[in-house]
Amino acid sequence: MDDLNARQREAVRHLDGPLLVLAGAGSGKTRVITAKIARLIRDAGIEPHQVTAVTFTNKAAREMKSRVARLLGGDGGRGPTISTFHTLGLNLLRRELAAAGLRGGFSIFDEQDVEQLLRELAKKNEADRDTLQRARSQISRWKNDLVDPEDAMRSAEDDFEAFYAALYGAYQRALRAYNAVDFDDLILLPVTLLRDDRELRERWQNRIRYLLVDEYQDTNGAQYEMVRLLVGVRGALTVVGDDDQSIYAWRGARPENLVRLREDFPRLKVIKLEQNYRSTSRILRAANQLIANNEHVFDKRLWSELGPGEMLRVVTCRDEDDEAERVVSEIVQQRFLHNTPYGHFAILYRGNHQARAFEQALRTQGLPYFLSGGTSFFARGEIKDLMAYLRLIANPDDDSAFLRIVNTPRREIGTSTLETLAAHAALRRCPLLPAIDELALAERLKPGPLARLREFAAWVGDLARRSESAPAADLLRQLLNDVDYRDWLAQTSGSDKTAERRWQNVEELLTWLDKLQQDERRGDGLGAAVAHLSLMDILERQDEESGDDRIALMTLHAAKGLEFPHVFLVGMEEDLLPHRSSIEEDNIAEERRLAYVGLTRAQRTLVMTCAEHRRRGGERVRCEPSRFLAELPSDDLRREGRGTQLSVEEKQARGRASLAGLKAMLRE
Repeated sequence: MDDLNARQREAVRHLDGPLLVLAGAGSGKTRVITAKIARLIRDAGIEPHQVTAVTFTNKAAREMKSRVARLLGGDGGRGPTISTFHTLGLNLLRRELAAAGLRGGFSIFDEQDVEQLLRELAKKNEADRDTLQRARSQISRWKNDLVDPEDAMRSAEDDFEAFYAALYGAYQRALRAYNAVDFDDLILLPVTLLRDDRELRERWQNRIRYLLVDEYQDTNGAQYEMVRLLVGVRGALTVVGDDDQSIYAWRGARPENLVRLREDFPRLKVIKLEQNYRSTSRILRAANQLIANNEHVFDKRLWSELGPGEMLRVVTCRDEDDEAERVVSEIVQQRFLHNTPYGHFAILYRGNHQARAFEQALRTQGLPYFLSGGTSFFARGEIKDLMAYLRLIANPDDDSAFLRIVNTPRREIGTSTLETLAAHAALRRCPLLPAIDELALAERLKPGPLARLREFAAWVGDLARRSESAPAADLLRQLLNDVDYRDWLAQTSGSDKTAERRWQNVEELLTWLDKLQQDERRGDGLGAAVAHLSLMDILERQDEESGDDRIALMTLHAAKGLEFPHVFLVGMEEDLLPHRSSIEEDNIAEERRLAYVGLTRAQRTLVMTCAEHRRRGGERVRCEPSRFLAELPSDDLRREGRGTQLSVEEKQARGRASLAGLKAMLRE
């Protein structure tokens, strides 16, 4: 604990009752959590497996595990449980299958699975996609607020809410029939079990003797209740959070949960971590002054011993293209003059659509970059469809894959038919696809639906037999032809352009399969190809987190928890930051917190840009600087307008830097 400051040591040593650690940006909160886990195990006599820490991302959980392992030393024994909220919920459900009404091997539906199921359930109502998206969001909000379908129906105030509530009920019944849960259920179902089953609740409270929660300001109503039920009256709890970094209200986060802690835990102790180890004093002064415009329950003010640092720059650009060129030129100059690694730069923006101009400018200069938060190739709907087909052909027991593609494209296999099949499969304790050929199924289904199911099963079986000798790419080509998948894309895409782009993704998958056939041994088969592509999916997601020397492009939401020596916070304009929808909804406080997150990502230099004009909806519109720029300390800002003249030295440096970039491109 020698490397902790006084406040951090106080937080680590406090074991007498619940604790709230208000941890400002860059104040070493992860160090506090991991040091406290080590203290609980080494000094407080709590067995490692009785300590649980939860956070919101797999990356944060991995980082915590790594640090705790270094502090405790790897003795090969069972360590503390460190996971995301949803993984904790999943583990509880797996241990309490009977109580949860689930069977082993239950499926977890992702967004595309959920959307497809809702579309099938609402088909008779002819609901359009926007309506279904709103229904999905409303169902998610209900689950986060612990509202069941019956309560939702009773509280419906108009026909739309009544429709959503009815769809919610049908949706939950369908999930049960499919032995499936969605992402929200991984919190809702455990909370329901803990709340309603006293014996189960006491069993889990004894299993978890101490609970630590990271990023507490991001918890929703259901997650708050999960924590409260797991901790019980004992109050063996440490939560770490920062109300100034609560930027996820749009997905249910409630920063007021920090205040609720005092109500539910009267003995709550509050410790503030205000020393920042990341940024210079000028950056922190700007961040403090900005966020002071929000109302606060807990006041805090970040400070640093890293010195004043460079002036913060505000650069006014002609338009988005000029903005991108100036930012990229700055990076080229810094690289040339100081040999700054590309990985030290980050370009942060409010919305993903802003990335396009920067990508183009970076490619023109031949600079390496990665786009965080973009859609993974394997997360695209059409790729998920085809991978599900290949998974099912390779493994007929894959119920999740079966449910995804049994009606994609439509085969007139309705929800009631699938519910009957699922019930029969559960009775026979077998997967869905093999259950289709059971003779007893004919007693449950009418001839028409049964024939359609068996036609589908026979077709999959034929492809499975072909897969024993045919290359995977050839098999997929036959599959695409059999189901006329290209026509299906045309029917389900919003435009011809979208359909063509989706088909190009299909062709890219075929190209990968062809390459696999050339690179791998012919005897590896379809199963090996599917496994290889699944691994590529994992690696692609991990690629964002790799240590490659690349410039980071990401949204402000994606940047939370990260830090960079040099940050460009672009698009500081009204209607962008703050966003137009937040202005209309009078929700400026969250947008200000988002800007605060952007400022506090910077370690050494911070450049903020705004454009005088920007293309919007096909038109060139005039832009106003963000109100947040006026809230920053003017003495720490250096403003650079479009008419600002560069010094001779700066012009020469930029010229040499551009020439160096061109030479680097020619060498490639």
